[in-house]
Amino acid sequence: MDTQMLTLVSTLAIIAVVLVMIGIGWRNRLRRQADVDPLPAVPAEPGMPSAEADGQYVASTTAGDWLDRIAVHSLGIRTNAVLSVYSHGVLLDRSGAPAVYIPAASLTAVRQESGMAGKFVEKEGLLVMTWDLGTHILDTGFRTRRAADKEALYNSLQQLIAAAPQEHSQDPQSGK
Repeated sequence: MDTQMLTLVSTLAIIAVVLVMIGIGWRNRLRRQADVDPLPAVPAEPGMPSAEADGQYVASTTAGDWLDRIAVHSLGIRTNAVLSVYSHGVLLDRSGAPAVYIPAASLTAVRQESGMAGKFVEKEGLLVMTWDLGTHILDTGFRTRRAADKEALYNSLQQLIAAAPQEHSQDPQSGK
C-alpha cells in the first residue's frame, strides 16, 4: 500500500510541475509578443456576407512558422467559430473568445493546408489566411465544419484579396 501511495503522490507531483511549466511558458510567450498590435475593431454593422461557414478557428501563428502560435489577444486559442467574408474584410466570430476582424486591405493571401499549430487534417483541409497586423505578418487557420463550404469560402477570399487595395504593397513616399 505504501508503494502505491508513493507512486500516486509522485505522479501527481509530476503532473503539477508540468502544468506549472506550461503556464510559465505561455506567460513568457505573452511577454515576448507584447509588441503585437491590437486587433482591428469589428464593424458595428458589417452588412451581408458574400460567403459564410461554421467551423473551427485553429489559431494564428507567425506567417511561415506554423508552430509559433500567437498568444496575445487570445489568437492562440482554438475555438468554434463562424467565418464570414464581406466586401470590406473577414470576420471570425469565435465562441468564448473575442471576434477577429481582418480588413480586406490587410489580407495578403489565402491557401489550403493540411495542418498548422497542432491541428492536422486531410490534404488541403484548412483554409489559411495570411494577413498584416501592424508590423507582424500572421497566418490564421480555419477548418470548415462541412467540406462543401470550404470551396465557396476559398473563392470568396481570393476575390476579396484581388479586389482590395493592399496596404503592405504601398510605398509611403509615393503613395503607390
